[in-house]
Amino acid sequence: MITPEQISRINELARKARQGELTPQEQAEQQTLRALYIQAFRQSMKSQLDAVVVVNPDGSRQALRRSPASPPDTQPDTQTD
Repeated sequence: MITPEQISRINELARKARQGELTPQEQAEQQTLRALYIQAFRQSMKSQLDAVVVVNPDGSRQALRRSPASPPDTQPDTQTD
């Protein structure tokens, strides 16, 4: 879980990066904090999706299942222009 202090630090480093350049230590810290934030976000999203239940027209309930086309814990490819 990411703490409010870590989120504040992420925002502080983002503001500083927009205003000028970050030192190599700050860049490394920013990357580490971003990775922690993304990990926490994904874990939270997975927990929410795991709790989703589909109610069929006949009233039966069915847990949401992972699509066979998307293997677990994979990241989509990012394209850069």
